[in-house]
Amino acid sequence: MRPRWPERPAAYPSRVTNSGEGTVLAGRYRLQREIGSGAMGTVWQAVDERLGRQVAVKELLLQPGLDATAAAQARERAQREGRIAARLHHPNAVTVHDVVEHDGLPVLVMEYFPARSLADVLATDGPLSPRAAAAIGAQVAAALAAAHDAGIVHRDVKPANVLLGGDGTAKLVDFGIAHAGGDVTVTQTGVVAGTPAYLAPEVARGRPSSPASDVFSLGSLLFAAVEGIPPFGESEENTLGVLYQVAAGEVAPARRAGPLTPVLEGVLVPDPAARPSAAVVRDQLKAVAEGRTPVLAPAPEELTQPLRAVAVNTPRGGTRLDLHPFDTPSSPNPAGAPAPPPPPPPRRSRRTGLFAVGGGLAVVAAGITIAIASGGGETTTAEPTPGPSTTASSLRPLSAAELLDVVGDYYGHLPGDPQAAYALHGPTLRAQGESEFAGKWAEVRSVTVVSPPRVNGTDTVHVGIRLVLRSGATVTEYHQHGIGRHDGAVVITSDTVLHSETAAPPPQDDRRGEDDRKEEKKEREKEREEEKKQREKEREEEKKRREKDDD
Repeated sequence: MRPRWPERPAAYPSRVTNSGEGTVLAGRYRLQREIGSGAMGTVWQAVDERLGRQVAVKELLLQPGLDATAAAQARERAQREGRIAARLHHPNAVTVHDVVEHDGLPVLVMEYFPARSLADVLATDGPLSPRAAAAIGAQVAAALAAAHDAGIVHRDVKPANVLLGGDGTAKLVDFGIAHAGGDVTVTQTGVVAGTPAYLAPEVARGRPSSPASDVFSLGSLLFAAVEGIPPFGESEENTLGVLYQVAAGEVAPARRAGPLTPVLEGVLVPDPAARPSAAVVRDQLKAVAEGRTPVLAPAPEELTQPLRAVAVNTPRGGTRLDLHPFDTPSSPNPAGAPAPPPPPPPRRSRRTGLFAVGGGLAVVAAGITIAIASGGGETTTAEPTPGPSTTASSLRPLSAAELLDVVGDYYGHLPGDPQAAYALHGPTLRAQGESEFAGKWAEVRSVTVVSPPRVNGTDTVHVGIRLVLRSGATVTEYHQHGIGRHDGAVVITSDTVLHSETAAPPPQDDRRGEDDRKEEKKEREKEREEEKKQREKEREEEKKRREKDDD
């Protein structure tokens, strides 16, 4: 069975596919049959006529819309990174033999390895046992360790890029290639192509990929192998929702991992510096696969740079994740030079437009800038409001239970009791007026929590809700609530809509449509009955005329 490759967007022109079977590339690689296609290109089985061996040929498609200069740079980068990947020789990595060019596009010539992808195995056979997953993961980690030692970062570790041979051998494919053609996960224009479910949190926030991010992606792969779903979920329809979950870095606990659990807990941590190296993970997974207890070594120490978020422009028609939203100084401050002042604290913005579907949206949280292409919308700024007095109680940080309780109570009152919900607002949110607040919620028929409230930081709660409007439309929203104290009470100080999706109501209610059909049926039956009576009347009149003529 051939590996499963994701569908290639129609915008990418395939030159190798157009050439067809029998075409000879670079004077030596004769195409035999197409064995797969994906977002990065088409894969062919071919024969190297010079060496008489089977190879796999993969073109690297460039992003659509690149100008001549950018396209030339992408081709040069593809050639360079393909040659770098060719330096890696490891039994658990698909070897890159050569990099050639065909009709202006770079083409990789790789080891031919007939196998199924791990993605195909999981989709067909279901989740793996912890030891089986560890056996595969140990081989992938071994390939990553060798790559990292050679200065190569994979950037796209996921089940679709792990090939499984019939003898149990696992091989990781596409080393470094994700970046070569313009980065398959996050493109140069910032549009996410495909699901970001296996990204590391720092990559989802826009930082460059690193060996530590490869390790996190391996952890996500192992999590999916035993649990049946990646740690942050997976949805082609809601890429932004998945991206947001990844950037937040809060992993759901594994339930089926068994002896694999401590390894997963060690690699699926938000801080890259706290993750073990691929070599350490390799040894841990090998121990789990052999039924031994893994040795949980301390994480390597790595230097980290302070991060500063910057705004980005948003392309239409896609979810934007800025590739370089952080300023990284080329050298530290000179000795004796004063450190730059810290940036001012971010100002929280509040969108009260629960139903403002077409409004623009920009979220800056934990160093990530995400935007949805659409029109502009108004926002009001919620400034922190000091309490009337400073007491030991008011200085005590809010507990997680207090944060979750106020949000739970808030949505528990809605939509039936907007007055009680409004009472849980802080002064800034109350400024909109109770009547306006109640008027908005009067348009809502029901509220369902689709993503339970979860604490993010010391004073923030994230929650996902689904609103059914009286018009029949359905609105799914993800909110970030700021929580604080006012007059001794725990209140909601800000409300930011992070993401909103609307499903229009059906053309008509099913029951109403059924009633209409019944009514139409009655009308047709009535018309047929009247026509029948009319025909009988005409026949009777015709009969009488004939009888009169006979007389």
